[in-house]
Amino acid sequence: MKLHFYGAARSVTGANYLLEIGDKKILVDCGMFQGSLFADEKNYEPFPYNPKKIDYLFITHAHIDHIGRIPKLIKEGFGGKIICTPPTRDLSELSLIDSAHLIAQEAKIHGRQPIYEESDVAPSMSLFQPAEYGRELNLGGGVTAILRDAGHILGSSIFEFHGEGKKIVFTGDLGNPPTPLLKSTEYVNDADYLVIESAYGNRFHERKEERKNILEDTIEDVVSVGGVLMIPAFAMERTQELLYELNELVENHRIPKIQIFIDSPLAIKATEIYKKYPEYYNKEAAYLIESGDDLFRFPGLKFTQTKEESKTINDAPPPKVIIAGSGMSQGGRIMHHEIRYLPDPKSIFLVIGYQVPGSLGRRILEKSKEVKIFDQPVAVRAQIRAIGAYSAHADQDGLFYFVMQTRKTLKKVFVVQGEEDASLALAQRIRDHLGIDASAPMLYDIVEL
Repeated sequence: MKLHFYGAARSVTGANYLLEIGDKKILVDCGMFQGSLFADEKNYEPFPYNPKKIDYLFITHAHIDHIGRIPKLIKEGFGGKIICTPPTRDLSELSLIDSAHLIAQEAKIHGRQPIYEESDVAPSMSLFQPAEYGRELNLGGGVTAILRDAGHILGSSIFEFHGEGKKIVFTGDLGNPPTPLLKSTEYVNDADYLVIESAYGNRFHERKEERKNILEDTIEDVVSVGGVLMIPAFAMERTQELLYELNELVENHRIPKIQIFIDSPLAIKATEIYKKYPEYYNKEAAYLIESGDDLFRFPGLKFTQTKEESKTINDAPPPKVIIAGSGMSQGGRIMHHEIRYLPDPKSIFLVIGYQVPGSLGRRILEKSKEVKIFDQPVAVRAQIRAIGAYSAHADQDGLFYFVMQTRKTLKKVFVVQGEEDASLALAQRIRDHLGIDASAPMLYDIVEL
């Protein structure tokens, strides 16, 4: 068994791992590099393996840093099977089409060919083969795989691979339970080797029960001064969780009447996909749906699908709430609202998700006095706030707890998908407290297992 690290090693994005097991070559994720100065160049580089010789690609979930180079992989010769859950298949198609538009815009600005176009998405989707949680998949050559629920976003998976008398587990991105919508993360208790994420490997979230109260307070603060609350939100999971909790706040009269705009075509389409899969929800959310409650609609909420509808948000007088993509302010409609409202000291910019170093969202979060948006300087006078408990990633305690569940059998832990400090911190805690060999691999490392 041989494991290659071709992305998200001592960095968060670009997840791409090659597992050679038996006579099979299996990729886990094929994500886009994002945020950093050299991310764009990395995406254009040829793959460090022959895509034609890959048998399977397993996709943990539908975020672009895990799926964004799939069309490029196929253009370069991959013709194997792409395995994921049904929701991940649907959300991936949505994400890849949206990403193609953003890639085209960037390529035009820089005068180069895009790494893929929208016309490349359909051939990619033809290779997807949906699989359900808990069912053993026979990959041939004595190799099997099982999908488990990662609890990160709808349809997100942990992968267990069995072969050569060994078991290796890839966590993908682990959730931050309990969540309003999804079931909690499934645990593994008999892995020999573990590849675990570490986006929050050196941090700790606030208590989950406090986050709705903080959201309530933030809305009340904006209403009291007649400002605008801007929330850059990922289209999948974060937007739906916000809608769920805003629905509760509105129905229980905990916040004043205020217009709330979902200004993200991707989030609107993703919400429709979420409605298709109530069997993936936790018991409480499923019960509410069965009792007739529309979790994603309430008085004061408006979805703005078209550009023309989006522009009407400017005409709506404050106070108002604008939830828009992208989640890291790297493209999307949120940037237009940032130009308009970041200079306003009555407004609030609320961060609820991870911000990759180098991203516009990270620069705003770090309280830069001025940022550049579409090459124009924008003063930052709005209040900058963050709620860590909305993260869909487990914090250090959550990650450590996952490792503890399989500590009796573990021979080695590989810590990935985190900034270097975060990955090293989690690896250190695993070594110090569990006595298990743990390391943060470097990009292009190859390990014999």
